[in-house]
Amino acid sequence: MSGAYAPQVMTGASARMPPTQKMINLFSKIDASGSGSITKAQFKQAFQTMKPPAGFRAMGADAVFQALGPSASGTVTQQGFVQGMTNLMAQFRAGAATA
Repeated sequence: MSGAYAPQVMTGASARMPPTQKMINLFSKIDASGSGSITKAQFKQAFQTMKPPAGFRAMGADAVFQALGPSASGTVTQQGFVQGMTNLMAQFRAGAATA
């Protein structure tokens, strides 16, 4: 186990849990209905209540949701959420994310 600090995406995630599992768990919390996708409204509600890290807050809920690549129906699947959040986290770590 390395000593590197891995910021938690939103509160409630365990620091020992693999990042992909954290994202899956977070998605499940947002998708309370179990539909397999989340809407912008669901994401914005979670964004306000789950205390995202500063980089995400600086972007804002709308920009983060757009970065997740919502479908034409305006929803994001679990796979899209995990992939999009992982990409954003990598960009933040590299200092390349822009608001």
